[in-house]
Amino acid sequence: MKCPYCNQPDTRVIDSRPTGDDDSIRRRRSCDKCGRRFTTYEKVETIPLIVIKKDNNREQYNRGKIERGVLRACYKRPATAESIQACIDAIEKKIFSLEAKEIPSNVIGEIVMDELKALDEVAYVRFASVYREFKDVNTFMTELKRLLDAGK
Repeated sequence: MKCPYCNQPDTRVIDSRPTGDDDSIRRRRSCDKCGRRFTTYEKVETIPLIVIKKDNNREQYNRGKIERGVLRACYKRPATAESIQACIDAIEKKIFSLEAKEIPSNVIGEIVMDELKALDEVAYVRFASVYREFKDVNTFMTELKRLLDAGK
């Protein structure tokens, strides 16, 4: 692993331990040249997942898109950074547990909405309004009524 400070290619592992979710390994490293320490994370490489968009175009799965959507939905909401990351991790875990090489974007959208509903109902409605392309107030109200009825 190359040192991020001096670009020396030889570094050594000082400490290695699993992360809290046991999906990756955290490694503390030390550079033999400059002596500085840094942390790396090692994660199992998965089969590239292809997302089938609404217009039938295909693109490679990108976790960043889900992160941006969830963060946008949770903007100025009381959800903590840790709970948001846990939500994103749960979404990704559900997506990859389907064990499909190609997955329609609407399946991903439904998984995101399910997880957001559990995290924050306002964030869920925000995401749903964009994802389901609410055209007017009536469709928005219909979704709110469905959410309220499910909570009873």
